[in-house]
This record gives sequence, structure tokens and C-alpha cells, in this order.
Amino acid sequence: MSIRAPLLWILLFAGLQVCAQADTTTSDGLFQAARHAAFEKKDYVLAEHYAVKALGLSPKYADVRVFLGRLYTWQKRPDSARACFNYILNDEPDYEDAAVAYTDLEYWNDNNAAALERANAGLQYHPASAALLLRKAKVLAAMRHYGEAGNIVDTLLKKNSKNAEALALGNSIRDERSLNRVGISYDYVYFDKQFDDPWHLVSLDYGRRTGIGTVIGRVNYANRFRDNGVQLEVDAYPRISRTFYLYVNGGYSNNVGVFPRWRAGLSVYANLPRSFEAELGIRHLYFTSATNIYTAYIGKYYSSFLFGARAYFVPSKTSRNSVSYNLLGRYYFGGADDFIGLNLGTGVSPDERYLSPQLNAAYPLKTYKASLDFRHAFKLNIVTLGASLINQEYMPDTKGNQIQAGVGYIRRF
Repeated sequence: MSIRAPLLWILLFAGLQVCAQADTTTSDGLFQAARHAAFEKKDYVLAEHYAVKALGLSPKYADVRVFLGRLYTWQKRPDSARACFNYILNDEPDYEDAAVAYTDLEYWNDNNAAALERANAGLQYHPASAALLLRKAKVLAAMRHYGEAGNIVDTLLKKNSKNAEALALGNSIRDERSLNRVGISYDYVYFDKQFDDPWHLVSLDYGRRTGIGTVIGRVNYANRFRDNGVQLEVDAYPRISRTFYLYVNGGYSNNVGVFPRWRAGLSVYANLPRSFEAELGIRHLYFTSATNIYTAYIGKYYSSFLFGARAYFVPSKTSRNSVSYNLLGRYYFGGADDFIGLNLGTGVSPDERYLSPQLNAAYPLKTYKASLDFRHAFKLNIVTLGASLINQEYMPDTKGNQIQAGVGYIRRF
């Protein structure tokens, strides 16, 4: 009896659970069945059936009506969704979940003015609501009010530095929060074997937010191979939609070797759901012949961290195709401009301007590298620091080390 009794209780408890899950005679049971149908089975029609039946038993069950409104939203039936949310808010204007769901409805349907109105109405009753503040920031960013959106993101991150959605949004609008920006940076590269003299790179840039996105002009000066050179560059970040924006780059130098004569770049960036981000792009360098490099990136914000992976692919007709990889980890200790990062990778990246001339090498360089980056904002002033250790086989069976150190300053106004 002592052996069979526990088994009997387990079977009885399991049976009660099955009955509870199958209970569609009460509004609570119907609500549970509706959520199971929507989230587990992805059957919105069945979920709607259960939710409507639950409201027939309990018309004032606000949680069920909000859920039904969200079902209508997902099924692209905005008028039905609005009817649900208005029903609740007319009766309970301080119902936070309804305000959040209503804001989402209008935002996802590109009704930014209406979405902002709904967020503000909810914030009148819940001024500290992280859910409503985040949605207001997203709407303001969609309306290109980047400064206001950024201020809200700063507030959210001060209260909760682990808010991954706020962090992702802050990064996506980081360089558009101010109308203007100027920056200066310096990179120093020391070689223990490959070259007798270190390399120096100084960059001065000015950026301005325009109707299509931020445009940045840059002048680069370098001393490499005991020679001096100047390069002119333009970067642009046109926005296509809330989800997608572009990176467009073009550059020219008359000092071939120190810089490529021509450089160009094009990428499509995507701000994805669940705090993911991604990029697909191409870089073009022309020294005395053309080199095309294809790149892909995926990143995920989690708590106060960003984790990412990037690959560069260089097709070749005369030798083996080249692929390099980079892993990224960042810890954000404040806003989007406050982080410390670690990068581990292989190969030479065209986006690392202090090393990019090595892509013109006759011998395919086998490179392994690790770098640390630091960035911190003091109001409108941003300081950047970086250091890298690079081990490179620059000739067959001959390896050397490189040490890079960089410092930068950005002023927004």
C-alpha cells in the first residue's frame, strides 16, 4: 500500500490537471484555452472562439478583451481591435495593458500620431510605466523625433540597465539624436617584425542629420610604409523604414598604397524583433586591382549585453576563397554610448581602417586578433578607447605581432 499510494496520488493529480486544461465551462478556463490555442497551436481562429465565449460568460473580463483585441491585431483586423480596446478604456481609462495594446496596434499599422496619443493617454495614469515609455520612444523614433526618443531611452536604462529592447532602440538611433556631430580619432599600430616603422592614422569627421538620414564627411591622414597619404570619405545612413536602413560609403585617395584609390561600401541593416539586429553588405577596395568583400552579421541584445557574430568572404579566381570570422561581446553600463567590448576574430577587416591596406598584400595573410573597446558619454561628449593584439603570418612560415592603440572624441550638438 505504501508503494501504490503515491502512484495513485500522482495519477489523480495528473487527471485533475487534464480536466483543468480541458475546462471550457468557465471564463477562466476559456481564457486559458484561448491562450494555449494562440501561443502553443498558433490557431488564432480557435483562440478567438474561446475568447468570445469567455466574454459571453464574463463581459467585463478586461484581460480577455485585451487578449481578443491583440488577436484581432495579429489577424490584421484593426477596427475590431480598436472596438475591444475602446470598450475597456471607456470603462477603465487607467487600464495599462489596454493602453499598451492599443499603442501597439496603431504603431504596427503605421498610425504614428494615433499611437503617440494612446501612449501619452496611458502615461497620464502610469507615468513610470516602462512598457508605455518604451513604446512612446519607438513611436517618436518612427516619427524621426530622435532626440526625444533618445531621452526616454536614457531614462529607461537608468532605471533598468538590463532593458534589452531599450538598449537596442538606443543603439539604432544613437547617431541621429543630435543635428550635428564632429569627431576626431587617432590610431597607432606597432609591428615587432613585419615593418620597421609604426603606422599612424588620424581621422576628422563632421556629420549632420538630414531628411534621409545621417550623412558624415571624413578626412583621413595616414603615415604608412614611410609615406604620407590623405583620403576623403563620405558615409550615409538612409532610413528605408522602421526596420531597415542602409549604410552607404564612398572614398577616394591619390596616395595609392597608403590608402586604396577607391573604396565603397553598401549594407542593409535590420532592427529585428526580440532585440535582434542583422546586416548584409559588400565592401569594395581598389588599389591597383579590385577586391570585393562580402559581409554578414547577426547580433542579439540580452539584458545589458550585446552578442554578435560577423563573417567576411573574399571570392578569388586565382587562389582559395578567403573567409574571416569575428565574435563580439559588449557590456553596456549606461546608455547606448556607454560600453566595454571584446572582439575575437580571424582575418583582416575592410572596416578596420588602421589595417585595411593589408588587404592589398600579395600573400594571403593568416591573421588572429583580439581587441578591447571602450566608449563613454559625458552628456554630449563621447570618448572612445581601443586596443588590439594581432598575430599575423605575413610570409610563409613567418609570423609577427602587431599592437594597435586608438583614442577618439565625438561632440554632438
